Amino acid sequence: MEHIAKLIRDVPDFPKPGILFKDFTPLLANPQAMAEVYDAMAAPMKALGVQAVLGIESRGFILGTPIADRLGVPFAPVRKPGKLPAKTVSVSYTLEYGEDTLELHEDAIQPGTRVAIVDDLLATGGTLEAACRLAESIGAEVVTCSLLIELSFLKGRERLKGRTVQSLIQY
Repeated sequence: MEHIAKLIRDVPDFPKPGILFKDFTPLLANPQAMAEVYDAMAAPMKALGVQAVLGIESRGFILGTPIADRLGVPFAPVRKPGKLPAKTVSVSYTLEYGEDTLELHEDAIQPGTRVAIVDDLLATGGTLEAACRLAESIGAEVVTCSLLIELSFLKGRERLKGRTVQSLIQY
């Protein structure tokens, strides 16, 4: 994965001073590398019997949809409030400086469905933990959380104790 990591650029002071943003848009410009990412993220999901993929807005859509396609399973978007047209379930969670909410169509997956939750980056784990709770609120079994990038120094895994977390690249 070192060659993949080289395609992720650092953007200092984005979105605010003191933050070093991991930008994977240069990776998106390389179809061969992206195919490798999709395959690498999907491979462990096959062994876990994943039956649906949930992607967290918005970069989780970029990764989750092709992974679901590779697995031959449905994809469901996890979105910010007011973005999904049908009846939704929601969960609120605390951020470093406030609160946010995620929503999922209440009929996105059937109870008992084995799901993988996909996003681009694991930082402190708040959003991913909320997405897990959201999926479980409609009866899904979250069997793995899959990320392209993990910022290990922020200890997001600690917030996800007891859950399977897989990341391709760790910083």
